[in-house]
Amino acid sequence: MSAGIPAVLIEAFSDRPCQGNGAAVVALPHPVSDAWMQGVARSLNQSETAFLVALDGRWCLRWFSPTCEVPLCGHATLAALLALQHWERLDAASGTVFCTRSGRLPVGLSGALAQIELPAATLQDAQPPAELTSWLQQQRCSVESFWRSSMGYSAALLTPESALSTLPHPPLQPPEAAGLVLMQARPEATPFPLVAGREADYQLRFFAPGLGIAEDPVTGSAHALVAPYWQRHLGRQLVVGWQCSDRPGGMICETASSGMIRLSGKGSLLWSGHLQLQSAGSGETAARWRQLCTPV
Repeated sequence: MSAGIPAVLIEAFSDRPCQGNGAAVVALPHPVSDAWMQGVARSLNQSETAFLVALDGRWCLRWFSPTCEVPLCGHATLAALLALQHWERLDAASGTVFCTRSGRLPVGLSGALAQIELPAATLQDAQPPAELTSWLQQQRCSVESFWRSSMGYSAALLTPESALSTLPHPPLQPPEAAGLVLMQARPEATPFPLVAGREADYQLRFFAPGLGIAEDPVTGSAHALVAPYWQRHLGRQLVVGWQCSDRPGGMICETASSGMIRLSGKGSLLWSGHLQLQSAGSGETAARWRQLCTPV
């Protein structure tokens, strides 16, 4: 039997085992079909599975939830970076760039921290859906502000006294079902967890039942979306976000020279092995990867 296809499971945005957001990463020998990747993602059953392939001298990266392909995933990008480090296929001094459906994403290592850059979308003021407001009020939570974004995510700022960490999963309808961030500032005189020695400034939770994810444990794209708000609100470039899910984790957020949001965090390797599967490809499959992962 052949050695198989290298695969790992990394728990991203946490330095402790069995916390953070688990992502499987698969190192493909060549481009494979969407159906093949979707089947593997469904079997591995993580919130996201990342598929890496070296194509035309660059790393191409795609992400699949158990039910669909997603255009952007932060924690699985960080996991892919750490997977390349584990496989000794990364120049730690210079980092690399992932070519994805969301454009070129620079990644690299800085001491003990892994760093990824994700695009940020503008938060646009909106009225919260009446049914969401009513449900939150039933949970003794109050909405201060509400936004939608071109990313497809919505975001709500809750009052500091709202019990965000103990909320049950909200009943969401489109467009909020595609991704809802509920967040709040750190209450005065209330300690928040530390991320790389820095106390968190805000915390959030992220729900995306429309993507097959009832709740995502730690969501890089959600923090990249709201980090500019917290930078303006707190009047500083560097802010620290925490995700208070049942598998918590956090990250340092700052604006990179590219204009994207740089997220810095840690990750833990849970397992490393090989998939015992055939990975047939074709010219048509490779052309699709090139089309989807063309740098912009």
